[in-house]
Amino acid sequence: MTGTKTNPNRMAKVLIIGVLLALAGCGTQVPSGHHAVKYLKFSGGTEMGKIYPEGFQWHLVWNSMYIYRTRTSEAKENLTVLSSDGATIQLEISLLYRPMIQELDSLQITVGPAYYNVVIAPTLRGEARRIAGQFTPEEIYSTKRDELADTLLNALRTQLEPKFIEIQNVIFRNVKLPQRISDAINEKLAAEQEAQRMKFILQREEQEAERKRIEAQGIADFQKIVSTGLNPLLLQWKGIEATEKLTQSQNTKVIVIGNSKDGLPLILGGQN
Repeated sequence: MTGTKTNPNRMAKVLIIGVLLALAGCGTQVPSGHHAVKYLKFSGGTEMGKIYPEGFQWHLVWNSMYIYRTRTSEAKENLTVLSSDGATIQLEISLLYRPMIQELDSLQITVGPAYYNVVIAPTLRGEARRIAGQFTPEEIYSTKRDELADTLLNALRTQLEPKFIEIQNVIFRNVKLPQRISDAINEKLAAEQEAQRMKFILQREEQEAERKRIEAQGIADFQKIVSTGLNPLLLQWKGIEATEKLTQSQNTKVIVIGNSKDGLPLILGGQN
């Protein structure tokens, strides 16, 4: 009777492949920007007090890892809200958030990986509608949009931080009002801008008028000083000085000394 012989090399290869497959099932790859929580199937469930970083994490094949994205995530919500006077307003909001890394084990046992849909989205929608109802359409559209965003951000942080979620920022990307309200607000803003422009023009004209008044006053003061300081004797003396300088000039001239009212010399003319 001839027995079947088994190739030892073949058996070794099969054994190695089996071991590698078993080892591959005993670990989980945690991607970059993520962290994980281990679930122990036969040892009490979620492992508390230990958060696993990115990289390959070994564990027994019957255990598992729950992976959470821990880098900042962005979610966009398009909401319909009512203003304080009942106007319907469309808001496009971006929310920046992430789970608290050191509290992932608590987040896992209280909410789980679907925490955005379970906790964040309902809270955002409810708070956005509640807070928008405290503002007029004009305030939401222009004058108090930043205040609205800050109020919403603080409200979300207050409610979600106890649930182990970090809210980083709230951004209003777009505000859409009913056309009639939008037109009325734009007309009001245009009128306010025109009023500011006219106010600037009036201030500029007032400043120019004040400058001219000061200039005219200066000229008047100068003329007063000059007229007060001039007298016939001073003018005669200046005329004598001018005559003396002319006599010393090399130019030909004719000077007639008369007995006029002011007693000043009369220059008839001269050429080089």
